Amino acid sequence: MNSRRHLFTSESVSEGHPDKIADQISDAILDAFLAEEPEAKVACETFVADNLVVIAGEFKTVRKELFDEVRERAEGIARQVLRDIGYRDTETGIDPNTCEVQVRFNHQSIQIHKGITLAGGDIGAGDQGLMFGYACDETPDLMPYPVWLAHRLVQKQAELRKSGALPWLRPDAKSQVTVAYEGQRVAGVENVVISTQIERDLDPAWVAQEVAREIVDPLVPLALRTPGFKLWVNPAGPFEIGGPNGDTGLTGRKIIVDTYGGSCPHGGGAFSGKDPTKVDRSAAYMARYIAKNLVAAGYAKRCLVQLAYAIGVAEPVSLLIETYGTGTMTDDTLEAMVRRTFRLTPRGIIESLDLRRPIYRKTAAYGHFGRAEPGFSWERVDQAEALAASNG
Repeated sequence: MNSRRHLFTSESVSEGHPDKIADQISDAILDAFLAEEPEAKVACETFVADNLVVIAGEFKTVRKELFDEVRERAEGIARQVLRDIGYRDTETGIDPNTCEVQVRFNHQSIQIHKGITLAGGDIGAGDQGLMFGYACDETPDLMPYPVWLAHRLVQKQAELRKSGALPWLRPDAKSQVTVAYEGQRVAGVENVVISTQIERDLDPAWVAQEVAREIVDPLVPLALRTPGFKLWVNPAGPFEIGGPNGDTGLTGRKIIVDTYGGSCPHGGGAFSGKDPTKVDRSAAYMARYIAKNLVAAGYAKRCLVQLAYAIGVAEPVSLLIETYGTGTMTDDTLEAMVRRTFRLTPRGIIESLDLRRPIYRKTAAYGHFGRAEPGFSWERVDQAEALAASNG
């Protein structure tokens, strides 16, 4: 096995980052539909800039009034998401009470609906596409260490901001983590970047000291740091203008943050705002579920799963398992086990992972994977016996 020393970097962004604001609003709209009608079809996009929020999408509901009901509620949903994140006024990044909110809802194309409604009540894939899932034994959550740590740094920033422990922090923030590897083994943290929005007129040196002590030190203790470790806090200077006042945001623009931090391929499809008939989302969740169960069951130390679909077709057009030489049996054998153990049609995925619930808004910040929280059914590790039986 290759023992070359190398560096690998991943990033995360906070819930107050403009792109993540957009993701959370889109998923809050999705949840509003699913709470009333679990089989609603939703494809919702959000754009934020300065003091403007635009929500648009295409939807199909059995109960026709629901379309109008959620459209009427959409403005209030968006304003509440902004408040929950911690935006209070223009000074913090956007004013949830006075910002302009535009809502543009359309009905789903009849041709798309007919194309994915199959005989016998089955569901065809809502679009063509390829999805990847990944798991490795670098962390207890079976996630790559760089993105796992990057998420925890911005989560810590939000925790300290919301608790009032560091009241001068503002909602917009980013982290970046570079990890040194010896072959496939984590050897230490090489550097960390924290860019966090702050209130005006604070001393940059004091801010760096407080961020180091309260955010970085608890998560990156000295024993984890390489001899050349560096920490950068707001390296471009004071970060006082943030949120939509500082940058635009758009649903689906942080797909690597949402997944594995670049540690494996990405199919290209975003997740937020899409109901589970869209395999961009549901099949990516199933691919993670498969990969995590294979690693948890001891079949590999590192596992990549690819699924691919054709629009209107239920069965995947391809399945790939890659264990990078860490598998206890051949990848072909594992593929056969997976086909016998997991239901890979859109309906099978939805039912196996119970995806027709209003669970999606909380997935839209800090990553969709590596979180042992209620609702994240694709993070379960419960298929070891079924996999073993399928090989018997």
